[in-house]
Amino acid sequence: MPKISPELLSVLRCPVTGSPLVQEGEELVATNAGEAGAAPRYAIQDGIPLLLPPELLAAATRAGSDQHDPAGTAAP
Repeated sequence: MPKISPELLSVLRCPVTGSPLVQEGEELVATNAGEAGAAPRYAIQDGIPLLLPPELLAAATRAGSDQHDPAGTAAP
């Protein structure tokens, strides 16, 4: 399980609620609840927190890598 450093956690904030984040297992969890009444949760992949709201994370996951390359230099 990748452990996020205390220094990094001290500056990270939930993009939905603006509250500090705490690590629970392989996720970061906001310390305040969002509009849905539950605290937003964010995955950690390869030691990197994915701080996108769930609806944007799903869209980013569905998008092809060529859509993220404005110069059009994506490898075939």
